[in-house]
Amino acid sequence: MPWRWQVAVAVLAGLVAWHGTASWAAGPSEATTEETLRDALGPLLAAHEGVAAAAVRHLGTGVGCGIAADRQMPLASLVKVPVMVAAYAAAHEGRVRLDETVTFTADDVVPGSVIIDKLSPGATFTLRDAIRMMVASSDNTATNIVIRRIGLPATNEVLDRIGLPGIRLNSYVFRRETSLDTARSHEYGLGNGSAAELVTLMGMIHGRDLERSGVVDAGACEVMLGHMLACEDRGTSGRDLPAGVRVAHKTGLVSGVRTDAGVILGPAGPIAFCLLTRDNRDRKAPGGPADDLIARFARATLDAFERTGPEGRRVEPRSLAAGTAGRIVEDLQRTLNAELPEADRLGVDGEFGPATAAGVRAFQKQAGLPETGVVDTATWAALGPLVTGTAPAPAPLPAVEPADAPGGPPLTTAPAWAVVDADSGEFLLGKDADAIRQQASVTKIMTALVVLERAAATPALLADAVAISTRAGTETGSTAQLRPGDRVTVADLLYGLLLPSGNDAAVALAEHVGAGCDGAGDPLERFVAAMNARAATLGLEGTKYGNPHGLTVEGCGSTPREIAALARAALAHDLFRTVVATRQRTVTLENVDGYRREVVWNNTNRLLGIEGYAGIKTGTTTPAGCCLAACGERGGRRLIVVVLGSTSTESRYADARNLFRHAWRTLGVE
Repeated sequence: MPWRWQVAVAVLAGLVAWHGTASWAAGPSEATTEETLRDALGPLLAAHEGVAAAAVRHLGTGVGCGIAADRQMPLASLVKVPVMVAAYAAAHEGRVRLDETVTFTADDVVPGSVIIDKLSPGATFTLRDAIRMMVASSDNTATNIVIRRIGLPATNEVLDRIGLPGIRLNSYVFRRETSLDTARSHEYGLGNGSAAELVTLMGMIHGRDLERSGVVDAGACEVMLGHMLACEDRGTSGRDLPAGVRVAHKTGLVSGVRTDAGVILGPAGPIAFCLLTRDNRDRKAPGGPADDLIARFARATLDAFERTGPEGRRVEPRSLAAGTAGRIVEDLQRTLNAELPEADRLGVDGEFGPATAAGVRAFQKQAGLPETGVVDTATWAALGPLVTGTAPAPAPLPAVEPADAPGGPPLTTAPAWAVVDADSGEFLLGKDADAIRQQASVTKIMTALVVLERAAATPALLADAVAISTRAGTETGSTAQLRPGDRVTVADLLYGLLLPSGNDAAVALAEHVGAGCDGAGDPLERFVAAMNARAATLGLEGTKYGNPHGLTVEGCGSTPREIAALARAALAHDLFRTVVATRQRTVTLENVDGYRREVVWNNTNRLLGIEGYAGIKTGTTTPAGCCLAACGERGGRRLIVVVLGSTSTESRYADARNLFRHAWRTLGVE
């Protein structure tokens, strides 16, 4: 069974709930929270291009849900949490001492030893320090030292004892020849387990069940949580959590596998979670789609228990101070370097430490501001536009190529296509033109149409400043580079929607405009309902939308003929024609924190580089293939060509050009 069908089946059939007996007077009913979790988490995992399994449980109430939660999955370095538990169990039994000294040799070093490979062979440290390096820094050599000291079988023996036989450590790290089970190692690598059992283990650590049952010493669970709170992988579950919310967690990463599990610690109470992925189509990590999925999963989980709404907490202004890390700190460091003398310039590492604080104080002194070392609104304003690491000036565009000549057979890799007269609406040519297929980001034509029709009734709407929510600013897929807290006008968001095909811009527009749409509840869902209602009035019987951006939703899609009809309706708007024909646009984004930065949006439609083409919209996902709705004019005949399911990016443009050529020749256009 293909992996995307496995995910769909898991979401439909694998949703299960844990019911607790404790009450939580300050929160919503258990049933409501479970429904919210299912509605929020199910689509996230279903849209992920890979196999995924997940579990969530509130450790105070027992309320939660699971998606394929019992499926055995590779854990990668997440298995180091059970190794940590086994090490503290061995200390409790007196087989090891946490303060005993361990020594490593050159032969011990394996890849992924981010700390130990910087030390000289023969260096010594305590077993406790090795455990800390294993969990906080995921150091692989430290892991092997811990496993060697407690014994390779010890971890599985402890897991059996505490009732978690589905979690297994299979071998030393990068030492497959030491495997306890060669078949299991071949299938899962270093370790394997289920999301349900990992959540149970997290609950045992947080709730000190391991202490009460005599597995580890008193106080050991708090120390283990401390190791996980120090996890240095900040781009996953903790990335999008609001200030004041911490996450004690451990991640794992090998090719095609990305995992994370831990406990979210915030006002809603402790929430144990686990998200396991494998066979990820895009294997970029860190910083790839799997990391985005984990971050959104954790945030959606927190919001479900806090009942803050699908978009999460409102993004509030905040100062930037020592102890923070991430992309915004990198931007700060680059910007300071452009302002400070060479002797005071900083390394760009994304860590706000003493050196960065000193750099901030130096700049504040230079700007006549209080020398606090904290970046507040006044400091951001004095710094001016951020230096983001990407050239703010637009790259030069190539010259427009000569127009296509008529002629050529209509050879296409696309299994479904249509050619329509853009002025009369007459259907000219097609193949499976009424077949319903996924359309990916071609969906955004309807998103733009709904916005433009609302703006036609209320022209001031285009000047509205939209505050980018957490949901919009962390949306996965193609992006307009929006961040939570950015302020962008509706008019600019249309460019961000249609040029770089920003899924973040689509969500932001849907949230903002959806607030004025009929119905109650989530503005984004009301906007999607408006999209479907507009499709009905246009007579698009085969068209259905599940979101404003086009990420895959089973049962949604459109046909080439109907997409062409939709494109005609959108092209009736002057602003739509202007936007889709724009090859590049530079905008300045302001954030609620007070900083500004420039971004460049390039149109994804390569046909705009050829004379006679006026653009419309591209779209690409694995289920949809490469899609394109395009408008072209020659000899006074304006045509719309729609291709769905082309085999590659290059093929969709070749398909469209062949169809334009053939249609113009058939029409006698020279």
